[in-house]
Amino acid sequence: MFAWIRLAELLLGIIFLGAGLNGYVVLFGFEAFAPTSPEAMEFLGEGYFLALEKGVEIIAGVFLLIRRFVPLTLMILASIIVNIVAFHLFVDSDLLLLALFVTFLEGVLVWHYRESYKELLKSKPKVSTLKSGK
Repeated sequence: MFAWIRLAELLLGIIFLGAGLNGYVVLFGFEAFAPTSPEAMEFLGEGYFLALEKGVEIIAGVFLLIRRFVPLTLMILASIIVNIVAFHLFVDSDLLLLALFVTFLEGVLVWHYRESYKELLKSKPKVSTLKSGK
């Protein structure tokens, strides 16, 4: 089981690292080295939004590849993945299969790390209090 989870982490990490780097290549005025959606690039623009989105993707990809902060990384990527799927479902269906594959990988990993999210899903979470050392 561990090998499949590690494979899912690696694949998702490579996909997001590659997508992030691809976005920066385009941002710097070069030709994209991987398939891109012209509509997505138009939506993201050429300014801060593209840099922000692709920066998060690069950091998330690296964290998945080196297995650091994986549950947090998956939470951050969840909102990005929802937008990717919605975009390719309603605007540009060319990369929809890749978006669904990314969603599948995310789902597998979230399920694997589900214990990490239990406190987040409580309606009345514990609140820690600071006590003075006196």
